[in-house]
Amino acid sequence: MAHPWPEFAGKRVLVTGGSQGIGLATARAFREAGADVLITGTRASPADYEDDLSGLRYLAADFAVAGTAARVAEAAGPLDILVNNAGTGRADEYTPEGFRAVLEVNLHAVMDMCLAAHAGLRAQGGAIVNMGSLSSFLALRETPAYTASKAGLLGLTRALADKWAPDGIRVNMVAPGFIRTRMTERQRQDPDYEARLLRAVPQRRWGEPDEVAQCVLFLASPRAPYVTGQSIAIDGGLMLR
Repeated sequence: MAHPWPEFAGKRVLVTGGSQGIGLATARAFREAGADVLITGTRASPADYEDDLSGLRYLAADFAVAGTAARVAEAAGPLDILVNNAGTGRADEYTPEGFRAVLEVNLHAVMDMCLAAHAGLRAQGGAIVNMGSLSSFLALRETPAYTASKAGLLGLTRALADKWAPDGIRVNMVAPGFIRTRMTERQRQDPDYEARLLRAVPQRRWGEPDEVAQCVLFLASPRAPYVTGQSIAIDGGLMLR
């Protein structure tokens, strides 16, 4: 049976933070479609992760460190698709140090990665998909840096889409809601808290990482040639409320 995404066969894809969660689901989806996929993670080796990363090229990279984006872009070579998925949050975001540290990874490093990959993407007529969040649109009062960074990412996505459209590069963003990942495991282990969360979701369920991945693939594919500067909430309808 033909693969549902044959257009990715042989394409060069970079998924930052692709070692787990939504990033890993996205990387696997591209790999299964025949793409050559490089992922980054903060640990020294793929063997240091609980999940199976076989079939994916791996590069240890900490985007909190200056110069990382340039190093990753050099290792990746000319790209067809860049997925900026690496991100972080901290418990001390109401301190100057914590606030700046989150913005460094979630926003500054994304811009650095886009700039470093620009020439190759332009040569390939490539696509960028940024990993936003519902906090790109809604305030999360306990995480001001995460909220500010993801709201900023929405603006950055739109600005780059406008600037780089003449270069043949499309830039879009996905904004996941409540997704069943290791990061949300604690919320899912508290039945009362989980019930309160899901009451806000019209579909009354958690999303799955692959549901986000399939939207990323669509935005990165030739099936969305006239789509740029857009953000898609993958949230089971939460934004309707």
